Amino acid sequence: WALRADRLAPPVPPSPAGATTSATHVAEAAPQPGFAAVNFAVVDVETTGSRAGKGDRITEIAIVQVRGGEIVESFVQLVNPQRPIPSFITSLTHISWDMVKDQPVFRQIAEQVTSRLAGHVFVAHNAAFDWGFVSEELSTSGVRLSGPRLCTVRLARLLLPQLARRSLDHVTRHFGIDVSARHRALGDAEATAKVLLRLLRVAEDEGLDSWPLLEARLASPASRRSRTASDRRRRAFPHPAIEDYIA
Repeated sequence: WALRADRLAPPVPPSPAGATTSATHVAEAAPQPGFAAVNFAVVDVETTGSRAGKGDRITEIAIVQVRGGEIVESFVQLVNPQRPIPSFITSLTHISWDMVKDQPVFRQIAEQVTSRLAGHVFVAHNAAFDWGFVSEELSTSGVRLSGPRLCTVRLARLLLPQLARRSLDHVTRHFGIDVSARHRALGDAEATAKVLLRLLRVAEDEGLDSWPLLEARLASPASRRSRTASDRRRRAFPHPAIEDYIA
């Protein structure tokens, strides 16, 4: 899947007869469409652990679609991971084996997932985690996940330098966003979608008012932060199920 190019650059109208136009000048002068022209799919997965492709599987997935600057549709599905769910994961997510044993395995919902991701920017809080699991699960169905993605942790790090931490708990608290069901896929995805919309408003205020500008800024070395030993410790499993340690 991929964001269509015509969503990012509107077609240039034809020149009047007899007129000549510099292609370079047109490319520089063409306005970039705002974020309302970009479709986002905000994804959250709950899993049996942190090792995508190394034994851990998805137990729940949610996809919240954002189009025209608004949340327009939500999808959520429990998934049979075909392996036991560790007790410390159940204490965090409240997803037990009894809840998922009769649910579809991921390959049975792969088409529903891909249809909701197609034509959208893949968004998640700590996107590498969710992307890794979704990519691994889809690969078992012969589907390769590709296309643009956006991490709201990195976006918050860029736009909210005053925050000491950018976990979902900290960023939602900063914006005054309520989370309906923390550590469940739909609750976290809906909260991340609301965070995304607020961050995009901040980006616009900073002059980053289009997807190409924002993507370029996030790709610049200045926006990247090296991981510290403290970061690596916080990302290790297991942890007490009392706080969000991601980011």
